[in-house]
Amino acid sequence: MTDQRPLVASDLASYIDHTLLAADATPDQIVSLCADARRHSFKAVCVNPIFIPLVVRELGDSGVQACSVVCFPFGADPVAAKVAETRWVVEQGAGEVDMVIALGLLKSGDTDAVRADIAAVKEACGDAVLKVIIETALLSDEQKVLACELSKQAGADFVKTSTGFAGAGATVEDIALMRKTVGPDMGVKASGGVRTTEDAFKMIAAGASRIGASASIRIIGQ
Repeated sequence: MTDQRPLVASDLASYIDHTLLAADATPDQIVSLCADARRHSFKAVCVNPIFIPLVVRELGDSGVQACSVVCFPFGADPVAAKVAETRWVVEQGAGEVDMVIALGLLKSGDTDAVRADIAAVKEACGDAVLKVIIETALLSDEQKVLACELSKQAGADFVKTSTGFAGAGATVEDIALMRKTVGPDMGVKASGGVRTTEDAFKMIAAGASRIGASASIRIIGQ
């Protein structure tokens, strides 16, 4: 029989993408972010594309993944721009990519374009993990389900709740809905507003397999 012990705060590090996406983030802050991630063995460091070479250098062989957002935070970019940005960050060493869905196209019902957008970025990722940010705060439940279905059809590895720039972030209800939609084999990332150990436990209980947070050290109880 396998050990089914409950999660404790120190277990949460392996779920966390340690994140800094502020427009005024500095290289020194990114270096500090990476040092925190190495010290606490977070799953990944998530930053804007310009900092990926620095993150890759700072993380070295620590086992922490370098994660870049793509066409962030709006996702209202031509497919070619998303593909070019994705290829660049992967070439620089990013092992994970968090893209923003084409929200306006989704809400207008242009499902073929949304699916093709995600599929093109997935292809550009190569072996890198692709997470699709669906921006739950701006969608109805029906649109959240559709966004998850399209992401799954396009071959994405994860669906992710939020950029953190749309006025609201992850909720337990949205995580549960996303997990129900994508099933057990696809990742679900809770991001935006996850600030405490209790928040993280609730998201994981609802179905999250990854947590995006800037309050990572507080979450793990350090």
